[in-house]
Amino acid sequence: MTITEQHLKRIQDKLQQLLKQYTTLQKENKQLAEELKSAEQKIVTQQKSVDELKQQVSVLKLSTAEMNNADKKEFEKRINGYLKEIDRCIALLGE
Repeated sequence: MTITEQHLKRIQDKLQQLLKQYTTLQKENKQLAEELKSAEQKIVTQQKSVDELKQQVSVLKLSTAEMNNADKKEFEKRINGYLKEIDRCIALLGE
């Protein structure tokens, strides 16, 4: 084998190795992307649960009359926000 052929052989070997690494990295990247998507969906689901639990706590506080002035104002603010949203939806339905 000549020196040129040896260099070409080494280059081909390195290219094969790089292609294998590239394929492995692509698979790993795809797997990590799927894991990220799954984790993001889990976060959204858990955030919805947290929001629902916060609403239940507010309702329970209201039903037991254990709300202080700040809680009452926050609750009234939330109710007013819901009413505005309902009014907006009704207006959109009427168009």
